Amino acid sequence: MVNAIRLVDVSSMEELNLYMRHVGDEVECEIKAINSSLPSDMPNRLWSSMDYSLSGGGKRLRPILCMATAEAFGVSRKDVMPMALAYEMVHTASLIHDDLPCMDNDDMRRGRPTNHKAYGEALALLAGDALLAWAFQYAIDGLRENRFPSDLILAAVLSLARATGPEGICGGQSMDMGFELEVNNLDPVDRVLRVATYKTGVLISSALESGAILANANEEDLLKLKNYGISLGVAFQVADDILDVIGKSEDLGKTAGKDQAQGKTTFVSVHGIDGARRILADLSDKAKGWAAELPCAAVFLFTG
Repeated sequence: MVNAIRLVDVSSMEELNLYMRHVGDEVECEIKAINSSLPSDMPNRLWSSMDYSLSGGGKRLRPILCMATAEAFGVSRKDVMPMALAYEMVHTASLIHDDLPCMDNDDMRRGRPTNHKAYGEALALLAGDALLAWAFQYAIDGLRENRFPSDLILAAVLSLARATGPEGICGGQSMDMGFELEVNNLDPVDRVLRVATYKTGVLISSALESGAILANANEEDLLKLKNYGISLGVAFQVADDILDVIGKSEDLGKTAGKDQAQGKTTFVSVHGIDGARRILADLSDKAKGWAAELPCAAVFLFTG
């Protein structure tokens, strides 16, 4: 399974895990601190539903990637925190919506009842919408306060917008639900890769890209990071498909076996467990290859 990325100074898995926990703890602290700076006119029940899912744990992978990339290119993690949290808000919103009865219809997320089970479908839908919109407001306000140039803010937030909309996770979900006939007609091998690229890969790639954008990285390095991020993101989806088959609900924090029960096209259904594992290894190698082309000050280690 895919674990993480980190700068080249990580010499052991133990050090890698320590770094991930440390940055993840920074994200958790910032999420907890949001309560003290909420707008006074924000409806309490709506915020309760938003916070239920936002504070519900998880890997915090996307904000960690955003901050790690910015740090690698010479900008402090603290300064890019607003951008990093915007990715977590968008990701959380997508999970709230994915779990709705009209989508994947799941009852458990991150080890507890899904948002619509705790707050009802209508408020869950609103909470997801509110998190999506607030992510952009939060990023722009925070980055301006941290004195980033307006052109870099615009470029970073535009990357997130593209990854959120029809060119990213919304498009991926539409494909995954079977709404796109041109995707349905693809060979299953191509179809599962297309869906994973949009639904998972693009947002992870954007998190890396925006961190580098705010550090004023050049176009060549941004392209390498984009390709690296797509390989990393699709690898995470392959790993998720494998775990859906071999994992347990109590370990995953969500309902295991859901994909097979719903007859979804996944890397495992198309390639089998062994085939999916080979694809995961191949994606790991591709990610390592792209990482190796990054400048020495920003070389990442991909662990599979």
